[in-house]
Amino acid sequence: MPSPLETKATCPYCGVGCGVLIEHDGRQITGVRGDPAHPANFGRLCTKGSTLHLAARPETRLLHPELRRTRAEPRRRIGWDEAIAHAADRFADTIRRHGPDSVAFYISGQLLTEDYYVFNKTMKALIGSNNVDSNSRLCMSSAVAAYKQTLGADAPPCAYEDFDHTDCLLIAGSNPAYAHPVAFRRIERARQARPGMKMIVVDPRRTDTAAGADLHLALRPGTDIWLFDAMLHVLIAEGHLDTAFITAHTEGFEALREHVRDTTPARAAEVCGLAAADIVTAARWWGTAGAAMSLWCQGLNQSTHGTHNGTALIALSLATGQIGRPGCGPFSLTGQPNAMGGREVGALANLLPAHRELANPAHRAEVARFWGVADVPAQPGLSAVELFRAAGAGKIKALWIACTNPAQSMPELAAVHAALARCDFVVLQDAYRSTETAAYADLLLPAATWGEKDGSVTNSERRISRVHRAVPPPGEARADWRIVRDLARALAPRLGRPEAARLFDYADSAAIFAEHAASTVGRDMDIGGLSHALLEQAGPQQWPFPAGSTPGDAPARARLYADGRFATDDGRARFVVPVRATTAEAPDADYPLHLTTGRLRDQWHGMSRTGKLARLYAHVGEARIDLHPGELAGLGIADGELVKVRSRRGEIVLRAHATEEVGRGQAFVAMHWGRNALNSAGINALTSAAFDPYSKQPELKHSAIAVCRADLPHPLLLLWRERPGEAATELAERLVPWLARFAYASLGLAGRDEATVVLRAAHDGPIPDAWLAELDALAGLDGAETLCYRDAHRGIDKRARMEGGQLVALRLAGETAAGPWLQELLVEGRPAGELRPLLLAPLASPPGTARQRGRIVCNCLDVSEHEISAAIAGGDDLDALQRRLQCGSRCGSCVPELRRLLAAAEAQEPCGVPGP
Repeated sequence: MPSPLETKATCPYCGVGCGVLIEHDGRQITGVRGDPAHPANFGRLCTKGSTLHLAARPETRLLHPELRRTRAEPRRRIGWDEAIAHAADRFADTIRRHGPDSVAFYISGQLLTEDYYVFNKTMKALIGSNNVDSNSRLCMSSAVAAYKQTLGADAPPCAYEDFDHTDCLLIAGSNPAYAHPVAFRRIERARQARPGMKMIVVDPRRTDTAAGADLHLALRPGTDIWLFDAMLHVLIAEGHLDTAFITAHTEGFEALREHVRDTTPARAAEVCGLAAADIVTAARWWGTAGAAMSLWCQGLNQSTHGTHNGTALIALSLATGQIGRPGCGPFSLTGQPNAMGGREVGALANLLPAHRELANPAHRAEVARFWGVADVPAQPGLSAVELFRAAGAGKIKALWIACTNPAQSMPELAAVHAALARCDFVVLQDAYRSTETAAYADLLLPAATWGEKDGSVTNSERRISRVHRAVPPPGEARADWRIVRDLARALAPRLGRPEAARLFDYADSAAIFAEHAASTVGRDMDIGGLSHALLEQAGPQQWPFPAGSTPGDAPARARLYADGRFATDDGRARFVVPVRATTAEAPDADYPLHLTTGRLRDQWHGMSRTGKLARLYAHVGEARIDLHPGELAGLGIADGELVKVRSRRGEIVLRAHATEEVGRGQAFVAMHWGRNALNSAGINALTSAAFDPYSKQPELKHSAIAVCRADLPHPLLLLWRERPGEAATELAERLVPWLARFAYASLGLAGRDEATVVLRAAHDGPIPDAWLAELDALAGLDGAETLCYRDAHRGIDKRARMEGGQLVALRLAGETAAGPWLQELLVEGRPAGELRPLLLAPLASPPGTARQRGRIVCNCLDVSEHEISAAIAGGDDLDALQRRLQCGSRCGSCVPELRRLLAAAEAQEPCGVPGP
């Protein structure tokens, strides 16, 4: 067999920007490994990145354009020419009748830079509106605004190599152990190499990141500014300022000094729910460090004062001169793989290419000249929340959505769904046919995705990487830039501007990148010296990279502002006096709990890719709400029971999970689960669309909620293991419409190489026999060989099917006590012949000596929590666990959890008595 081909690309998940080598045969992706030459990861990948090849499956892909001309009819397959012509006709007609601001693009941080560039240019140069915004608005816009208000430009000044040099690392509002795992592995290695390095974590939850910190500041949600101001108060009081730096390179410090004068650690401690001594310790560690560095992400950004959360944190670096040197600086971790690239090309409603400002007439004139158009509109476009509110009000009448899923990811989803339903014409350009947004689309356009695209991306440290196509896209799917290029060419004559079609004469992605690079010349992010060819020859490069630069100049580009000159008009950084606020809505008697949201380790965004891979459910298999055991006890709710979760905007049902990772009075729900996994829209049915006045980023991170028991006494469990020719993902897709029938339903996958569909449901009344019959037919549980048990009086009905001595399908209704061990039996394909008489019995534990493996901690090597706990009880430390069980020895994503399990076991041992 010939060796597989390898093609260089990057991972399509978080903003670390890991390089990958795609293994393929020219037609199909067969494997993936980390690129050892890529400076973002040096060959390392996390659980998601290392399974990319397994998610590159044809099931659920959108393969052909589909159109419905009226909402009363289903979509039908059409050709590309008809699709583009119809879209151009509808957009042109809408613009003629209602003006250019009646249409909008809503795009994505997962697009390539070249895709972004053509979308932005189409809206601003051709259509004549600034109504192009991105899901990056939900992710990074507060960090952008904070950088601009303080340092003058949206330019993270640090690099990953600074982790190796810092003496004090302050991580605020970020859980990189889950959200940026490969970057966190580098932090862990830096701490091992430099034992004196201090790590401070600011987070309401005791995440895996926080559990490994030297100091965890578990503050109340929304009180970050109070903490940072109190730390600055200590730095001033104890003489830890760099007064020479402040005088020579900054402005506005005296106003900020006055602002924090009365923000003592004691006063801030009352607001934040912290110990004053811990605030002082954090400030002293920062102030006495030779090199101090901060990291932040959505915990600060997704707030109605997210911009000022960032400026208050950045002030700690400026006040101590901790910027522009190795190991120093404020470092915003980007959430998506190319949110940076989108910002660079100006693809937000208030931006222009190359960090130009829409509000600046000179900048608008520069861009108009560069593009060869009369002008660029001055009126800012609609940001994400504003855009969907305008659609709901009937003001946006044609909406083009690309590579994102707003029907799952936006806050206040009831209003977003109503807006999508009201909008006259909705286009969805996506790789997948069944995202939550697809239901609202009048025109579906199949797009290429990871492994099928060619272009570039920029990661969190300003590093631009080439992305190469390994295989052709399936069906009729096309590159995103090509789709919007064809729209622009078709739209130009329909708008009475046939000459404008020449603005989009791009033959390939290299031509688009060349134009983008030319637009940056003379700007702070000048990449006039870069091209696709150079990136292919020399590998990924950080910007700025002006003409005349060489790859050998890389050390000088690793960090910005080494000369103390910033990207402001006068070259001086700015201190900003922040607004003192907490959360947009405070808990009260009706909604007494703080809800925070965030990511899981092994899932990504709305799960359109990761949700197709069974093994990525092994760590957390079902949507849940995390609550403190004491909180649950006070509510009279047991771990694992179903609860109603209610905010001022809606109500959903989730399973309760007891954990001390969250404090009393708080709750946590992951962001990933939507209508494809639940009978509700998920957590964003509850979140608020209130947004920051500067960044317009909504406060997705926090809501006030109430929790009570959900009285749903009629449970159901359906399990079905895929077989050759019958993919679990396709059955799961067919089951999605079923979710809404139940008062509670959860749909997911389980298993490893062979996936099993898992449908869990509960209802407020007996589940109708007709429903059960339909489900049985879907799962092949209606044949004569099916094992059956029925007790109509008690409302119990059970079915099981075996093949070759193995359990392959199961449906339990009315009583599901045996569900957990039966699921393991089915998923793992264990012999079940001897258990045949007991398969439908109400046994909460497996019979005989069989034991459940429990939750999987190490996804790479399939090592369970029970196996790890047994090894720890036998005396294994981390090295022994990695050596004997091999957990944590491959990607390392589970290492923080291994450390936590070891620490928990040590804490339970009697003083002075070692474990067995």
